[in-house]
Amino acid sequence: MSKIMERKITTCIYCGCGCGLYLQTDGNRIISSVPSRNHPVSDGSLCVKGWNSFEFENSRERITQPLIRRGGKEGKLEPATWEEAIELVANRFSSFKERYGSDSLAFLSSAKATNEENFLMMKLARAVFGTNNVDHCARLCHASTVTGLALTMGSGAMTNSVEDFDKADCFLVTGSDTTGQHPLIGSRIIRSVLDRGAKLLLFDPRRIRLSKYAHIHAQQRPGTDVAWINGLMHVIIRDGLEAREYIEERTTGYQELKRVVERYEPSYVEGITGIPAKVLEEAAHIYAGTRKAMIVFAMGITQHTTGVNNVKSLANLAMLTGHVGFPAMGVNPLRGQNNVQGACDVGGLPDVYSGYQKVENPEARKKFMKAWEVDYLPDKTGLTLTEIFQNACRGKIRGIYVMGENPALSDPNLNHLCGCLKRTEFLVVQDLFYTETAEYADVILPAASFAEKDGTFTNTERRVQRVRKVMEPVGNSLPDWKIISMVAKAAGYHQMDYKDPSQIMDEIASVTPIYGGISYDRLEPFGLQWPCPDKNHPGTPYLHKDRFTRGKGRFLPAEYQPPAEEPDAEYPFVLTTGRTYWHYHTGTMTRRTSVLAREIPENYVEINPADAEAMNLKNGEMVSVSSRRGSIKVKAKVTEYVGEGLVFIPFHFAESPANILTLQDTDPEAKIPALKVCAVKIEKA
Repeated sequence: MSKIMERKITTCIYCGCGCGLYLQTDGNRIISSVPSRNHPVSDGSLCVKGWNSFEFENSRERITQPLIRRGGKEGKLEPATWEEAIELVANRFSSFKERYGSDSLAFLSSAKATNEENFLMMKLARAVFGTNNVDHCARLCHASTVTGLALTMGSGAMTNSVEDFDKADCFLVTGSDTTGQHPLIGSRIIRSVLDRGAKLLLFDPRRIRLSKYAHIHAQQRPGTDVAWINGLMHVIIRDGLEAREYIEERTTGYQELKRVVERYEPSYVEGITGIPAKVLEEAAHIYAGTRKAMIVFAMGITQHTTGVNNVKSLANLAMLTGHVGFPAMGVNPLRGQNNVQGACDVGGLPDVYSGYQKVENPEARKKFMKAWEVDYLPDKTGLTLTEIFQNACRGKIRGIYVMGENPALSDPNLNHLCGCLKRTEFLVVQDLFYTETAEYADVILPAASFAEKDGTFTNTERRVQRVRKVMEPVGNSLPDWKIISMVAKAAGYHQMDYKDPSQIMDEIASVTPIYGGISYDRLEPFGLQWPCPDKNHPGTPYLHKDRFTRGKGRFLPAEYQPPAEEPDAEYPFVLTTGRTYWHYHTGTMTRRTSVLAREIPENYVEINPADAEAMNLKNGEMVSVSSRRGSIKVKAKVTEYVGEGLVFIPFHFAESPANILTLQDTDPEAKIPALKVCAVKIEKA
């Protein structure tokens, strides 16, 4: 006889929207998820992933006990006790620290884990093992955003609230397939266009669902974003549409911006981007002439060797027109995963502690040394995710601890990356499932799912929200925060003795000014948006009111630079990668969800009909897609979603991983890889 069915409200595990949903349980099994009627983000709705967010927790493929590889790298993974596994991890990492120094270790935090768990992972790296080599997948998605917006405005976060999408009169959307990647935000944009007559300016190389609703859809050549953004600013200044009083009172560097964009006249930009001059001029007039205008972007802007310049250029555009610092007016990067924002906020990055306090700042180090009761913290910025694996290949990184990430599918140039994983002397993987990365692990630690623990996520609008335990962890799995605490204790550090995650949040608040007023009791019912500096603060619905976080906004103009790799006679197509509506990241959860797996069971490459005809290629035929780094076989999907010379491949599928093809080249400032542009060739398989 089963227990009485119960339901609890929690926060969705998928994209950065942070929708509220109820999980209903029958005994220790989740049987359904339904939307919260009153939640400020989901507003009574869920996307297909949210409706099916319960199935993967019940999967028979869950890892339910620790595994240790016995007999060396060629040995087998065998069951072990928690005590044995934790002791092995602590001893090996302590040994590496003693023999090779703290920087022989690296730690990968997770945008799927809670704020509390990400905070403890960076504390484990810094306070216990003495290294700043800690990073997570924000390096692959929004490192450019954090860098670019912090330099121009002082804060690397979304400036507005999700509810502002219901109030804006103009949306400039670029590098974001919003309805596919952030469906509940995408639906708000469409509703505003249809119900209120808002203008949608879409800059995207592909035809996406938003194209149908766009007043203007400009299909720029991939990798040319700085040029067309400079072109918009050229027209705005040329035609006297800039916000002169705003620029004078709230910004610096305008004359330099004016000088740089002067030569980006529409005809010149057309030659670079392919956007007709008249289209660029019309878009400039609509954006500058609309009072409530929002810029929306995602990884189509950030994942370039010029990602930081792309972001700085969008910030320049918003400041030039006075579209920052007010409701329904701002610059809005949409975070890809459920807790990318939070993982950055609480210090899962190599250069900052929680609250973006620099590790190279002596006062910040002193503050955290006192809080963590240690007499030393490293004073130099650590290695980024991409640098960690490069150094593992060179034998400089001996031990890597991966929590809830799957770099063997998500990182660029996978043949090289997997070679680095093979060379890593000791690899720890902490996850729900046996991922592609786990194939290389020496120890696997079984983690609890979001439904099996308490904590918080921070969504794309900076809303810190509760995650609530609705069932017991399966088998012998444990919440990530408990596992990290056990490793710290086994390594001789005893300042991680927490009874529950609320105590960890209290610690976060005590050392993190932007989270200073956040505690579990204040997060009822639907959370708070940071900055929330004290217990009496109501949270902040939009940033930069009256003044920018850095004081005056700073124009940082950039010149157009071509992509690191362009098509040629041997590799004539441009490849761009991304997500689909039905799947998420590396497919670890969605491909174990029957409804989602049924809709798109295998990978494909989108090819324009004219290109397909030239190759005598029919829809559904198998093709080989090759770059200078590798080759995969996929089905051809002949469609006008892509223009001639452009192809698109989702990156969710391990059988035909798109990231075998992608570039390892990175932005020089943010170290984010160029996942959105590389050259490929296509042949019949």
